[in-house]
Amino acid sequence: MLFNSLAFGIFLPIVFLMYWAISKNVKAQNVLLLAASYFFYVYADWKLLPLLIASTLVYYGLGLAIFKAVGSRRAATLSTLGVVFGIALLGYFKYTNFFISSFQALFESLGLHTNWHTFKIIVPIGISFYTFRLLSYVIDISRGKYAPTHDVVAFATYVAFFPCILSGPIDRPNTLIPQLQKKRVFDYALATDGLRQILWGLFKKMVIADNCAAMTGIGADYMNSSGSTLLLGTLLYTLQMYADFSGYTDMAIGVGKLLGFQLTKNFAYPLFAQNIADYWRKWHISLTSWLTDYVFMPLNIKWRDWGNWGMVLSIIITFVLIGSWHGASWTFVIFGLYHGLLYVPLILSGGMFKKTKIETCKWGFPKLKTLAKMLLTFFLVSFGLILFRTDSLTQAWNYIFEIFSSSPLTMPELKSKSALLFSALFIIIEWVNRDKLHGLQLSSKIPVVLRWTAYLVIVFLIFRYGGNQAAFIYFQF
Repeated sequence: MLFNSLAFGIFLPIVFLMYWAISKNVKAQNVLLLAASYFFYVYADWKLLPLLIASTLVYYGLGLAIFKAVGSRRAATLSTLGVVFGIALLGYFKYTNFFISSFQALFESLGLHTNWHTFKIIVPIGISFYTFRLLSYVIDISRGKYAPTHDVVAFATYVAFFPCILSGPIDRPNTLIPQLQKKRVFDYALATDGLRQILWGLFKKMVIADNCAAMTGIGADYMNSSGSTLLLGTLLYTLQMYADFSGYTDMAIGVGKLLGFQLTKNFAYPLFAQNIADYWRKWHISLTSWLTDYVFMPLNIKWRDWGNWGMVLSIIITFVLIGSWHGASWTFVIFGLYHGLLYVPLILSGGMFKKTKIETCKWGFPKLKTLAKMLLTFFLVSFGLILFRTDSLTQAWNYIFEIFSSSPLTMPELKSKSALLFSALFIIIEWVNRDKLHGLQLSSKIPVVLRWTAYLVIVFLIFRYGGNQAAFIYFQF
């Protein structure tokens, strides 16, 4: 059920009205949310629901057992079991065929033929997101950060919360579970801001991302396109993916606000990042913070005696995992390695943890030095995304080769002029509102007439120029 579909347009108002009609009963609200979340998940594929429920019950029980044994070897064993079980789930569903195919290719390159066959494994949608929620739950309980909940409905709702289950954000237990356990009072200001954020997300997805898609596809004829056309497509894909994914996140957070919840912020205007570390602090924040806490920091502490090179190794392992998290392909592994290597100059120069400040001139534009850093970071990220969206390393190499060998300085083919116009408009709006939670968070000081004019213009653009309804890019992860 896509957020930008008619089905969701019917589903959400029904849930909203029923939810606030029983606002005096927190348990009833949670039961309704859980039922709505399971219906939302079943709408995609009912066969995947038993795995979600089984995983939820296993980790609910593990959380209680670990807390009961905290400080003992039994707690450590149970925590390790929970981590291994979660990784095994991801490994089986997402990577079994990848490993079979890789080993088969390796053996055949050595002249050894095998009879191994890949399986028809259905990858459960959202498994990467809800598994990370479950893992953080048992890890943090074993670390003594918080006590587990005894409310199985609240815990199951945390795992399956329908705005977030398919593409995040990946809320931590101590962010969402306490909100589920306390009474929610309808907040008009929060709900109206949620509606604005949903509208902004729809604009990003349907007007920006879906229009950019007309110029970013890698079809069979890409080797016959000019280098300038391929380069433009590469740059626009970065905008497409950002608008697509952050648009989904805006809608998810907006839906959460309608229901009285504050969900984890997932983007902080990454288009204006000034180096690769700054970019990852602003991009998919819930994933990068998760891997920082549970992978990078433990590794960095373990290898701190190695100095900067221990940090380099820790960051490369972390980013290879980030790449692998996105999918079972060598392109994703190299994508992660690429980003890890981009960190090396920052680590060796001591600039990895330095916060960047956007310096502007008196007219509000970025200073030339700041702009140059932003453009360099944007180009580096864009070229890395060639790996992200191609089917193989060979195709990625051929695409990059064609950019630089096939008329890179000619006028690119413009399949959609509206995509360029809307992209420019989008960047301007993002720049003006870069200090706000989302691009449509208009100040109450702005006259009501002007605010409603802005809303109506966006609605018009969505209906008039919204591209073909397509699945969100991150649904595949």
